[in-house]
Amino acid sequence: MARFELLGTATIPGKGTQLRLLQRNDEFSIKIAGSNGELMNSRLHGSEDALATLACERIAEHPAPRVLIGGLGMGFTLAAALESLGGTAEVTVAELVPEVKEWNLGALGSAAGYPLKDPRARVHIGDVVQLIKDSPASYDAILLDIDNGPEGLTRKENDWLYTAAGIEAAQAALRPDGVLAYWSAGQDPTFTERLKRAGLSVEPVTVRAHRPGKGARHVIWLAW
Repeated sequence: MARFELLGTATIPGKGTQLRLLQRNDEFSIKIAGSNGELMNSRLHGSEDALATLACERIAEHPAPRVLIGGLGMGFTLAAALESLGGTAEVTVAELVPEVKEWNLGALGSAAGYPLKDPRARVHIGDVVQLIKDSPASYDAILLDIDNGPEGLTRKENDWLYTAAGIEAAQAALRPDGVLAYWSAGQDPTFTERLKRAGLSVEPVTVRAHRPGKGARHVIWLAW
C-alpha cells in the first residue's frame, strides 16, 4: 500500500500548532503535528456535506441567499452549499489559516471538485468570530464546523462560539428566518439546552461520517 506523502505544513495563528497536509493516491489527510489521529480525511466527508445540505434546504427559496461557513477544511461543506443553492447565492468561508486556502486552490481542491473556483464562493482569511460580530443581519445561514464542536480541539478561543454570548452574536448576524447549523464529533445535551435557552428552536440531527449507514456518528444542530 502506498504511503502518505507530506504536501505542506501550516501554523495555526495564535496557537503555534502545526497542521500537516498529506496525500496518498487520491486520498488526502490533514493532521495536527504530534497527534496520532486525523483532523479530517477526504474519504470521510458525509457529515460535512450534511451540514450544508440540511441548513441550505431551509433557505434555498430565499432571494439571493447569503451563507457564512466557519472553516474551509477540505472544501466539502462549501461544495455542498453551492450545490444546494441557486445562481444568486453568495457563500463566504471564513478560514483562519491562509495556507488552507492555498491547499484548496492546489492539489487538495480536486477532492471536493475545486469549489473555490465557483464565482459564488468567497474566502475571508481571518477569525470567523470577529466576522460574525462585525456582520449584523447579514446571513441567511451560518454553518459552523470549527474544531471538534462545542469542545475546541485546535484553539480554545473557538469555545466562545458555543457559549451563550457566541450564540447570541450568531443570532444577531442572521437575517429574518435565518438558520444556524453547528457540526460536532459527538452529542452534547448541554449545548442543546443552551441553544434552547437562547430562544431558538433546535433540532439535533445524527449523521454518518462516510455516507448513510457508514462511518462514525456525528451531530449537526439546526437552530432557528
